[in-house]
Amino acid sequence: ELKEEFTRILTANNPHAPQNIVRYSFKERAYKPISYVDQMAVHFSLNGNMILKDSDEGRRQSIRLSTAAEKAPVETSAVTSEDTEIKDEESTGDTQAAGDEEAEGSGTAEVAEAAEAEEPPRPRVKEQKLANQFNFIERASRTLNNPMRERACQSEPTPCKNFSATANQWEIYDAYVEELQKMERSKEKEKTKVQIAKREEEKKKGRNLTSLESQSDDITKISKAAKIMERMVNQNTFDDIAQDFKYFEDASDEYRDQQGTLLPLWKFQYDKTKRLAVTAISWNPKYKDLFAVGYGSYDFMKQGQGMLLLYTMKNPSFPEYVFSSESGIMCLDFHNDHPYLMAVGFYDGNVAIYNVKKATSQPSYRSNAKSGKHTEPVWQVKWQKDDMDNNLNFFSISSDGRIVSWTLVKNELVHTDVIKLSVEGTTMQGPEGLQLQTLGCGTSFDFHKKIDYLFLVGTEEGKIYKCSKYYSSQFLDVFEAHHMAVDSVSWNPYHSKVFISCSSDWTVKIWDHTIKTPMFVYDLNSAVGDVAWSPYSSTVFAAVTTDGKAHVFDLNINKYEALCTQLVVAKKKNKITHIQFNPVYPVVIIGDEQGHVTSLKLSPNLRRMPKEKKGQEVKKGPEVEIAKLDKLLNLVREPESKA
Repeated sequence: ELKEEFTRILTANNPHAPQNIVRYSFKERAYKPISYVDQMAVHFSLNGNMILKDSDEGRRQSIRLSTAAEKAPVETSAVTSEDTEIKDEESTGDTQAAGDEEAEGSGTAEVAEAAEAEEPPRPRVKEQKLANQFNFIERASRTLNNPMRERACQSEPTPCKNFSATANQWEIYDAYVEELQKMERSKEKEKTKVQIAKREEEKKKGRNLTSLESQSDDITKISKAAKIMERMVNQNTFDDIAQDFKYFEDASDEYRDQQGTLLPLWKFQYDKTKRLAVTAISWNPKYKDLFAVGYGSYDFMKQGQGMLLLYTMKNPSFPEYVFSSESGIMCLDFHNDHPYLMAVGFYDGNVAIYNVKKATSQPSYRSNAKSGKHTEPVWQVKWQKDDMDNNLNFFSISSDGRIVSWTLVKNELVHTDVIKLSVEGTTMQGPEGLQLQTLGCGTSFDFHKKIDYLFLVGTEEGKIYKCSKYYSSQFLDVFEAHHMAVDSVSWNPYHSKVFISCSSDWTVKIWDHTIKTPMFVYDLNSAVGDVAWSPYSSTVFAAVTTDGKAHVFDLNINKYEALCTQLVVAKKKNKITHIQFNPVYPVVIIGDEQGHVTSLKLSPNLRRMPKEKKGQEVKKGPEVEIAKLDKLLNLVREPESKA
């Protein structure tokens, strides 16, 4: 065993050198391994200054060394000669004279040191080195440099494809034909609803998606998750407002006797609607947190584009849907049975139907000059029950004096003039026996909740007409209601005889449609922009005035003045335009001329329900609300009947 030989081969290969380096060859369009590897490892390198013996400097140094060796004792001669050799090598850059002086000085110093310490030879060498400190020789030392490491990374080259094609006359012709066919197909898609739905299903099943379509599909996949995330972030951001909306009840109402307050909640605003006024607000009948806002301008000198936004209270920072239009939007209304359909009236007299389900920003159906559009701004639109053939149907009113019924027949809006408003006493005799009549300007209307054919029309002259869908030639009744334009007229949601009207003459009036004089009149000291009945009580209504205030009344508690009058908009130039009650929550939303929509919560005093008596259940329901309002109306009617 001892005699066994184990051979170990030492190679000059560097163990740390990588063996599998790959480089991309642009010539062959592929990655290629490199065959040669640099195996050299440098551990130490020093640049020296060697001198030839035959040169002048070399001769001088050898003479110097020999003289030094003669003077020094035999023991130290070898050591000193080596030292001086090194020193002389380092100081080659010096001049001749300096070199001679240094040599003489070092020689004498070495001799003296050697004589002093003869016995220990090694310390003598060290002392000999120290002697050089006084000769002020310039010395240089070099630290070891850290080994440099090269690091490189290479990205994958972009894939290249060779593509070549020839453009012939027939190929160009085919391309144009294909484009025309595409355009025809897109027109067909827009025309038919049912076909669209079917085609979309077919396309989803079997269709090769192009890169753009697949990209949009990817976005739709994550859009729902992104929407939920956005709503969660917003709920965290506006957590204090969300808590107020859900739980806060103003405790100070107990000490206020009957007065109430409005607590500001979220403020809805969008960058592109800053210069536009809020011209219409409507809550969605299905989703109670969703509402639509129409933007335009009431100043006929500053007319521009309009916008239609849909906001949800779950995300106050950004609208859910955005539609833009060339003309300002003046009014809008959600369909009760199809909550994704909106009827919209424009400043230029057109009406349109928007479908929220469609991704396009254009309306699905729109009137035009040929299809009998209004010649003046459309001030209000209202959906009605479908006609006999189950076609969608809505009404519109405009300053041109026409009340028009629009029916969606075969994907086109067909108009029927219901009533043309005429101003009494303005019939003029024209040339050749023609009778010219001035048309009245309709500003608002409302349909009765129960009697299908009955509706009210408010006009710019201040009159309110009671009309029927079936009598186009005459009115059922005329109310000399206001001295200025009627801004809003609205039937009570509970009581079938009562309606409310407001006007720019500073007043809000409550009427019984069987009596010509108003039941209640309230002067609010400023032009009244809008009025709305509350959905929870027959005696509560709210009005907004142009001085930036909101007024909330409850006739059951106080018949003479508002329970709450609160400044909602602070700026002098800004005016409130519209107000709407939420159908479920104790919240109102108010729009202004700066394009902002503010939501406010009603305090408990503004939605007070009848108190529970011991041993008796509180009756609720429409009958109770009707009785409550009847009781108030009887108080007003009795003196008249006695007279």
